[in-house]
Amino acid sequence: MPRFLSLIRIDEQNLPTDGFTPEFEQRMGALLEEITKAGVMLDTAGLLPTAEGTRVTWSGGKIGYTDGPFTETKEVIGGYALMQCKDKAEALEWTRRFLELHPVTWTVGSELREIVEG
Repeated sequence: MPRFLSLIRIDEQNLPTDGFTPEFEQRMGALLEEITKAGVMLDTAGLLPTAEGTRVTWSGGKIGYTDGPFTETKEVIGGYALMQCKDKAEALEWTRRFLELHPVTWTVGSELREIVEG
């Protein structure tokens, strides 16, 4: 079965400062339990803020390092999910359900990519 990587895109500058509500955490926990029991979820996690990250680039034959935060970037990768699904349609369905759990006042997206095997 193919594996898919869902890269969760967020706007770090507009995250809620008061954290997640208990209702949101409960809904998210229920979905993660369901997707795990279905044998789809291989791994998932959120990422620390870009303020704690470093970008490493190769350009002109040289390595460059840029410490965060990356304020010039509107959207950043805030987390990921590695899933094994029967096809892309199934991966899209799980991704849609994950995104729809978020409050309507949030803007959150996902870039879904199939992993090259072999």
